[in-house]
Amino acid sequence: MFRILLAFFLITISFAQQTDKVDFIKCDASVSPNASEKSIYGDVTYEFKVKNAIDTIKIDAKNMEFSRVMINGKSVQYKNSGKTLDLFEGFKKGKNKLTFSYSVKPKQTLYFTGYHENLQIWTQGQGRYTSHWLPSFDDVNEKVIFNITVTDVNPIFKIISNGLPKKKPDVMYIDHYSFEMKKPMSSYLVMLAIGNFEKQTARTKSGTPLEFFLNKKDVSKFEPTYRYSKEMFDYLEQEIGVKYPWGIYRQIPVRDFLYAGMENTTSTIFAQDFVVDEIGFNDRNYVNVNAHELAHQWFGDLITAQSGKHHWLQEGFATYYALLAERHLFGDNYFYEELNDYAEQLKRASKTDTIPVMNEKASSLSFYKKGAWALHVMREDIGVKNFQKAVKKYLKKYQYKNVNTDDFLKIIKEVSNYDVEHFKKVWLEKPGFEMEIAQKYLFKNQFLQNYFAVKKSKKSLGELTEILKSDAYYPIKQHIVYQTQNVPFEERKVILETALATNNILVRRAVAESTPIIPEAFKSQYETLLYDASYQTKEIALLNLWQNFPEDHLRYLEQTKEIIGNNDKSFRLTWLALAMNTEKLTEDIKSNSYNQLLDFASENYESSVRQNALELLLQINPYDEEVISLLFKTTIHHKWQFTKYGRDNIRRLLKNQEYRNKVENLAKISNKEDQALFLKFLNEKI
Repeated sequence: MFRILLAFFLITISFAQQTDKVDFIKCDASVSPNASEKSIYGDVTYEFKVKNAIDTIKIDAKNMEFSRVMINGKSVQYKNSGKTLDLFEGFKKGKNKLTFSYSVKPKQTLYFTGYHENLQIWTQGQGRYTSHWLPSFDDVNEKVIFNITVTDVNPIFKIISNGLPKKKPDVMYIDHYSFEMKKPMSSYLVMLAIGNFEKQTARTKSGTPLEFFLNKKDVSKFEPTYRYSKEMFDYLEQEIGVKYPWGIYRQIPVRDFLYAGMENTTSTIFAQDFVVDEIGFNDRNYVNVNAHELAHQWFGDLITAQSGKHHWLQEGFATYYALLAERHLFGDNYFYEELNDYAEQLKRASKTDTIPVMNEKASSLSFYKKGAWALHVMREDIGVKNFQKAVKKYLKKYQYKNVNTDDFLKIIKEVSNYDVEHFKKVWLEKPGFEMEIAQKYLFKNQFLQNYFAVKKSKKSLGELTEILKSDAYYPIKQHIVYQTQNVPFEERKVILETALATNNILVRRAVAESTPIIPEAFKSQYETLLYDASYQTKEIALLNLWQNFPEDHLRYLEQTKEIIGNNDKSFRLTWLALAMNTEKLTEDIKSNSYNQLLDFASENYESSVRQNALELLLQINPYDEEVISLLFKTTIHHKWQFTKYGRDNIRRLLKNQEYRNKVENLAKISNKEDQALFLKFLNEKI
């Protein structure tokens, strides 16, 4: 999974004991989500085998109601603890069949966003949370074949779940609402995605069908959003050496997803912010997340770490193989530049991060990027062929099972006679980051040697200009632009002009960022940045030009008025804020711009748009009653990052007595729901 924070795989003693005595084999679930009630109900059949005597069998089920609970065709008594469905009679040693009906209003994991034709329903199991919407197992070591059928859904919507689709000939108005898995997986990988999607398809070299989904409003963005998908699949399958194990692979973007992406078996869900057009691709694209989630189909889904202590076996592998896929696409210089960036992040974090990789409380940075670095060191030390041989053997031996670090290292030892104990101590059990060791691997790349040489040297402007004219890799040129930003313009002018002439989007963006004060002599050349194939560059350039040349406010706004920007609408929001502060514009236009900002901050839009709009509104008019109301409504959103933004700003603003008085007055005249929200924060102790 590719995200900022992660849930640790906490395994309780009771469930660890249960998996030794009971093996759940297959789950057939027919589920019906209810968008108006934000609930789900269903009928479930579990096939399980009792291996050894056990008093009580538990199925994780949070805040659910149950009925018609039967084992082997007979009604049985049961206990509903609110956290688990407890079974204590009716089962026998050997094979058993459990059936029951359930209903629940999930507090998390199953999300409903939008209304009517814009409705989306999707899940995010995140380690051990599927039990909030489907009775299942929080223990990742209990692997089950899940077959999901979805009913009672508006026929305009596409329905996606794990596995291959199975049509029901007696229900003609729903396309592929039944899905079947052939092999077992951990419960956290079970998924649903329902929405007004369009689909495009492709097929890999080995014959695996690929399905790409987008919201119907985004059909023009299929190619840039999913660029390189087939190439990365073909590369990873060849590099890993084990055929993709699941028969079909899908990718579905959803609104307000909690993280970047989630590697549900056969069907990755990812964030709408990665849906981009041709220009947006150059600002923030899906390529790395795409490769990362695909790699998880082997590392995480095919084999799963036994516990959080070994979580790097999933995230480190997915991060490293995603980087290898990008190396295949973009070359060695890109690969080493990313490795160096990881190293720099790890070095900075090591000042305060004292938890090693092999610890369930390790940071995401350690699991992902230090884990990736550990694998790179190993691959370089034992050689590519030995590494490939070991990984293939590892996957074949433990497919559809759970693994720990020693399982992997034992195979590395068998294949290469590598000193795995030393490796384990230095890279997995020791906190911090071995930057000196890392640099030995980084300096195998000539670009990085040149990059660090430029950073350390005191070259003349003439020498730096010649480097800008050369075929040096772009980060060197970026560094030169930033390095010279305090040089007087008359001396720096040749640097800026040469940097613009590279026509490299990222080098030109460095010019935009590093030149907030634009001399008249550089104005026309700086204005060319408004035409770059980057919404970020356009936004920086517009803001700086507007601030430097008041006489041209109207021209700049007219020139850029049709640009919306990326999914977070950042460019358009900046344009609206500038329009409101442009003296020559009429009050009607300013008022309309303000109303558009209010609309973007409303529940009609995703949290990324709402937050960007609120950032501006809080600068312009934080005491506006509508702005206050919109800010408080952020705190009931399902996305924790967005609610934190709202809570932090509310608590900061309530320290101001004038603001507090405004909120108190609003609470008196609001409906009960809004009043409760206002009072919740007003009654907090300061």
